[in-house]
Amino acid sequence: MRVLTQEEITRLEQQGCTAENWSQVLISDEQSLKYIRGTRFSGDIRLGSFRKSFEMPGGIHKHTGLFNATLHDVTIGDDCCIENIKNYIANYDIADNCFIENVDIILCDGPTSFGNGVEVCVLNETGGREVTIHDRMSAHEAYLETFYRHRPALISRLKEFAAERVKARTSMRGTISSHCTIVDTGYIKNVFMGPYAKVEGAGRLKNGTLNSRSEAPVHVGYGVICDDFIIQDGSHVEDCSTIERVYVGQACVLGHGYSASDSLFFANCQEENGEACAIFAGPFTVTHHKSTLLIAGLFSFMNAGSGSNQSNHMYKLGPIHQGALERGAKTSSDSYILWPARIGAFSLVMGRHSSHPDTSLLPFSYLIEKNGETWLAPAVNLRSVGTVRDAQKWPKRDKRYKEDRLDQINYNLLSPYTIDKMFKGLHILEELENLSGATSDVYAYQSAKISNHSLHRGKQLYRIAIEKFIGNSLISHLERTDCTSAESVLEGLKPTRTEGRGTWVDLAGLIAPKECLKALMDSVEEGTITSAEEFDEALRKMHANYYKYEWTWAYQLMIDYYGLYENLITIEDLIRIIKKWKESVVKLDEMLYSDAKKEFSLTAHTGFGFDTASQRHAELDFEQVRGDFDTNPFVTETLAHIQRKSELGDRIITMLEAL
Repeated sequence: MRVLTQEEITRLEQQGCTAENWSQVLISDEQSLKYIRGTRFSGDIRLGSFRKSFEMPGGIHKHTGLFNATLHDVTIGDDCCIENIKNYIANYDIADNCFIENVDIILCDGPTSFGNGVEVCVLNETGGREVTIHDRMSAHEAYLETFYRHRPALISRLKEFAAERVKARTSMRGTISSHCTIVDTGYIKNVFMGPYAKVEGAGRLKNGTLNSRSEAPVHVGYGVICDDFIIQDGSHVEDCSTIERVYVGQACVLGHGYSASDSLFFANCQEENGEACAIFAGPFTVTHHKSTLLIAGLFSFMNAGSGSNQSNHMYKLGPIHQGALERGAKTSSDSYILWPARIGAFSLVMGRHSSHPDTSLLPFSYLIEKNGETWLAPAVNLRSVGTVRDAQKWPKRDKRYKEDRLDQINYNLLSPYTIDKMFKGLHILEELENLSGATSDVYAYQSAKISNHSLHRGKQLYRIAIEKFIGNSLISHLERTDCTSAESVLEGLKPTRTEGRGTWVDLAGLIAPKECLKALMDSVEEGTITSAEEFDEALRKMHANYYKYEWTWAYQLMIDYYGLYENLITIEDLIRIIKKWKESVVKLDEMLYSDAKKEFSLTAHTGFGFDTASQRHAELDFEQVRGDFDTNPFVTETLAHIQRKSELGDRIITMLEAL
C-alpha cells in the first residue's frame, strides 16, 4: 500500500472523486484507478486492485471498481465491485471478490459483538429462561441453559463460556468476508458476514452474524428483516421473513413471510408462512402453513399441521406457561394445546386439548379429542408408516456440511430414551388394568381417557417394541463378540462399563445417559472443564459413545424384562430372546405393511379418473400418479426388511445352537 501521487489525486478528482484528506487514501495498484469513479472518501481508506470482472446472470459483465459510493474508514480487498451506495459504508473491512450494489447503508457503530451476547427469552417470553446466543452455540448447550435453571452454578458457568466467545467477537469494525454479495438492500448495521454470504433485497439487517462458509453459504433474500440474530452456515432466510432475537442453526430454511421472535432454531429446521414466539425448535422442527403458531414450547423432529397452535395464557398473570412436544411428535390440522402440557415422543395430537395432558411416559400415542375430552391411544403410532418414514428420511434430509457440525444428532427411533418410557408406560397400563379391572370400558390416566381396546393394544405394541430393541442390541453386540465358545459368548455379554444405567435424556437431538450428563454438568460447575471448547468436546464425546452406553442399558433391560439372573444366563436364554426379536420384527413390519396398504385402497382412488365413469380408468390414473402398491419403494423395502431380519435371526440362532 502507498499514498497517492498528486497526479493520481488529480486524475481521481477528474473522475468525480473527493476526499477529506487524500493522504489517508492508500492504494495498491495504479492501473486500477480508472475504475474508481464518483466516490467520496473520508477517514482511513485502503484500496486493493481492480483487475477482474463479474459475470452477471444474462451474460452481462461488470468490471470491478468503485462507482458512486461514499466510504469512511473502509478497507477494500482485491477485485471488489462496489457501486451505487445511496448513503455510505463506514468502519468495515471488505475482503477480496465482493460484489456490493444498490445498497442504502453499511455501517459498523462499535464496539459491537454482531449478535453474539443477545439474550433470547425462550419458552417464557416474559423472561426467566434467557439463553445467551453466540456463533458456536449447539442445541445441547442451549438446552441446558434453558431447562436446567435448578442448577444456578451450571447456568452461571455456561454464561461465562458464552461471554468468552462474545468477547472474542467484539470489535470496533465490521467484516464482509471474501466472495460476499450484497445487492438491492437497505439498512445494514453491525453485521458480520462470513465468506460467500449472499444478501439480495433484504430490508434491514441489524446486529447480527451471517456465519457463512464457502461450502455452505448463507442466503438472505428479498424483504427480509433481521434484528439481533445469528444465522449459521448453510441456512436461508427468504421472502419477507422477519426475525428478532433469533438464533438460526445450520442448514435451516425460514421463508414465505415467516415471523419469529425470541426463538431458537437448530439444525435442519424448516419454517414457512407461520409464526413462532419464544420457542425452542430442536433439529428438524418443521412448519409450512400460514395459520400455524408455535409458542412457548419445546419441539424437535416435529411436523406441525396447518392451523396448529398453543396458548401460553392459562390464567391472568401473562404469557408465563410453557409446554413440550418431545422428539418426533406431530400435530394434525387445527390442533390446539393449552399449556402447560407435555406430549410424549413420536405422538400425534389431533383436536383441541385444554386439560394439560402429560403423556411423556406413553410415547408413540395418539391424543384425540372426543366431545371436548382428551382420549389417549397408547403406542398406536408404532405401527404407523408415517413414523417409520420420518425416521428414515431425517438422516437423508440432513443438509449440513459434513465438517464442523454444531449439533450432535441421534436419529434412532428405538433408543434407551424411548424404550425406557415404553417400559414405564407398560407398567402404567398394567396398573390401570389392575386397579379398574380387565373388563373396564374406560381407564382414566391423569386428564385423559383410554378405552379398553386401546389399553390392551398399547400393552401389546409396547412389548413388541421392547423385544425388538433388546434383540437389536443383543445381535449387534454378538456380532462384535468372540463367538468361538459358549463361555466366550456369555462372558462377552457383560458390559465393560457402568455408564449407561438408569434414565436417559434427549438434549435436543443428543441422546445420552443422565448419569453421564450429570458428570458433565458437575465438571462444568467444579471448574474441571475450563473452557467452551472443552465443553463442546465433552458433548461430542458423549454422542460418539452412544452405542457403548446403549449396551450397558440394554443388558440390564434384558435381564429385567426376561426375568434373568446375571450370572445364570444361558445360550438357550439368548436363543429364546432372539426368537422373540424375530417374531416382533415380523409382527411390526406386517403392521406397517397393512398400514401402507390403506394408501392404495379403493377409497384412496377417490378423485382420480376425472371425466370418466370407468373404475378401471380411475385405477390407471391412480397408478400413473401414485404407482402400484406391490412396487412401492416403502412396501418393497418392508418385505425385504422382513426377509433380511429373518435370515439374520436364523443365522445367529444357528451359530448359538452350534456352541
